[in-house]
Amino acid sequence: MGAAGTAAKPAVKNAVKKVVLAYSGGLDTSVILKWLQDVYQCEVITFTANIGQGEELEPARLKALQMGIRKSNIFIEDLREPFVRDFVFPMFRANAVYEGEYLLGTSIARPLIAQRMVELARKTGADAISHGATGKGNDQVRFELGAYALMPDVRVIAPWREWDLLSREKLLQYADKHGIPVDFKKRRGAAPYSMDANLLHISYEGGILEDPDFEPEESMWRITNSPSKAPNRAQVIELEYERGDIVAIDGKRLSPAAVLTELNRVGGLHAIGRLDLVENRYVGMKSRGCYETPGGTIMLKAHRAMESITLDREVLALKDDLMPRYARMIYNGYWFSPERHLLQTLIDESQRSVNGTVRLKLYKGTVLVTGRRSPRDSLFDPAISTFDDDKGAYNQADAEGFIRLHALRMRIAARLGSRRKK
Repeated sequence: MGAAGTAAKPAVKNAVKKVVLAYSGGLDTSVILKWLQDVYQCEVITFTANIGQGEELEPARLKALQMGIRKSNIFIEDLREPFVRDFVFPMFRANAVYEGEYLLGTSIARPLIAQRMVELARKTGADAISHGATGKGNDQVRFELGAYALMPDVRVIAPWREWDLLSREKLLQYADKHGIPVDFKKRRGAAPYSMDANLLHISYEGGILEDPDFEPEESMWRITNSPSKAPNRAQVIELEYERGDIVAIDGKRLSPAAVLTELNRVGGLHAIGRLDLVENRYVGMKSRGCYETPGGTIMLKAHRAMESITLDREVLALKDDLMPRYARMIYNGYWFSPERHLLQTLIDESQRSVNGTVRLKLYKGTVLVTGRRSPRDSLFDPAISTFDDDKGAYNQADAEGFIRLHALRMRIAARLGSRRKK
């Protein structure tokens, strides 16, 4: 296939009749839509998910209609509530963090999109799905592992692994040749990096950010203030938990999506949630990305505080041991795997007692826990923990035997070492 995007038609045995395309209406997926029609000569169904990216989605419908897609084959769905309720909240019950810092904002959105694409494929009788993820990225893995887990025999078409339109210039040439409408800003190249946004975060990658020593300009950040521009007065908020999930902010009960929206607002105002990270991609390369996750940063801090008084020490330690593996499952696309389901069952069982209230102070990029209480489920016993007279609630003399037992193996090793030196 040449730069203009011509290619031999697929063999008859590989023919596709109908394909569900993850469609944003941007340059890449608009080119993919036309390319599927031209190369595979199949019926295309467009699917656009609103997961809180903050963009008007109706233009995607208009573009699809302009490109010959029937109205009945255009699906635009608001998935913000299921995204937070069924994906983000379960992930935060595990306190999942990838490589010590990344809150998995892009990773956790992909299984929901894959799930809905498979549901649409079944509903419309499609035999294939298609996505715009590149052959270098993690998203191709997440989309496809999710799809195969839910629809084992589905055909996946990943144009970036088939065509030679491997640059923005070639994509624009193809768009010009086929009369594909392209946003003026895209044509002029206004953004020097690529962005991915949803209700949990915004990520920035590529372009000038490919130099890991380059500090991005302040204007890049979209939803967080810089600390220098954040309010000079701290804000105190109170989060109420039920079974590990936030159900109310400052006494007002909210839906899951509304909870995250409000935490993004107050967190962004107070310069919380910026991250500049070089991560290890699943496909084997290192990648530098910048992230804004204000609400998620607050949620992680608050949830740890709630667990600190409601979970048994060894249960909390077990969760901490398992968390990095759980985070890698999400990052690597194994949301629908049996091991993730099994681990989620364990995590959710631990959250039965995670009920109560956490108080936080937000100030210039910091989240400080200033209080936590759980009248029904707290394991914190001040009668035992006090440094004052505990009236016999705790026998301090018991510690001697405990310490001597735990020191026994080290004392034996030390004696042996002393003998060996003689």
